[in-house]
Amino acid sequence: MTEDIQVSGSTSEQDARPNGKRRTTGGAGDAPERPRGPRRLLPTDMRLTALLVVLLGLCLIGYLTRPDAFLTEGNISTLLRLAAAIGVVSVGMTFVITAGGIDLSVGSIVALCSVWMTTWATQSYGVVVMVLCSVLVGIGCGLVNGVLVSYGKVMPFIATLAMMASARGLAERISGRQTQVVTEPAFGTIFRGDLLGVPVLIWIFAAVFAGGWVLLNRTTFGRRTLAVGGNPEAARLAGINVRRHTTLVYGLAGLCCSIAAIMVVARTTAGASTNGLYYELDAIAAVVIGGTLLSGGRGSMIGTLIGVLIFTTLGNVFTLNNMQTDIQNITKGALIVLAVLIQAHSTRRRRAPQS
Repeated sequence: MTEDIQVSGSTSEQDARPNGKRRTTGGAGDAPERPRGPRRLLPTDMRLTALLVVLLGLCLIGYLTRPDAFLTEGNISTLLRLAAAIGVVSVGMTFVITAGGIDLSVGSIVALCSVWMTTWATQSYGVVVMVLCSVLVGIGCGLVNGVLVSYGKVMPFIATLAMMASARGLAERISGRQTQVVTEPAFGTIFRGDLLGVPVLIWIFAAVFAGGWVLLNRTTFGRRTLAVGGNPEAARLAGINVRRHTTLVYGLAGLCCSIAAIMVVARTTAGASTNGLYYELDAIAAVVIGGTLLSGGRGSMIGTLIGVLIFTTLGNVFTLNNMQTDIQNITKGALIVLAVLIQAHSTRRRRAPQS
């Protein structure tokens, strides 16, 4: 498979040099090139296969522990609905982390979008204005993050941490810490219905994921994202406007948050400042588990999809077996640490000199 793409000077067949020259081998007087050893980094197919094995293992555990409930149509539909919103957020997070950044504000942006689109004033103008309001608020928050990071030279961790606190606080201010119920009947008719027997929310998730996959793997935008995350200076010397591209990547993440907010409101029929809690944890966990490097330069959209399903299935199994939430969070944290350790070990082995 070619879906997982990596930008790395140590694995490319020709080295990018700041002066534009390329290292050549085999010329007269050059020492013969030593044969390369076997690739030490786990291949894409094996990584994705391992993730699928984990997902199937969780499904097997769920079936063995609750055979009367796990594989029912209602439970599968609920599982996919829960995966849809966090999956859309994870698509945007994949781009941010692939570009070498991080976004801790996604959950708060979801909350702000959900509150703003469900105010009485917004709902009075109909479904189109509700959706447009969510999209504009999400993109605006994302662009603010991007401007702070790229033009303000603020560390992504600090910039998005500030946005996390500010967006959640603004959501509480607008809503008065009250739940705002959706009163526009057309909104529920459109987003809570089914299309060809499949919930509309799942169709939205599938469309966003497909668009994200194409954007990352088949467009110039995706190649520039990989280049910026792999080596920002080399990307700048290659003619990429790194600051503008970074801003756009965060704006894309904000757009994904706005779509997720619409899905959350459709599922809960209400907007609240508590929406999107811990979405940043779940999104980062799904992206990292899926094989995207925290240091940037490599992104796997299919891996992100499997990561989302793994964590959603894990939560579903815990819920069906009436297990406590704290144990679920401990398990999630352990999986994140394990994924990071595997990434660090693979990177060290890949960078080690070949014998």
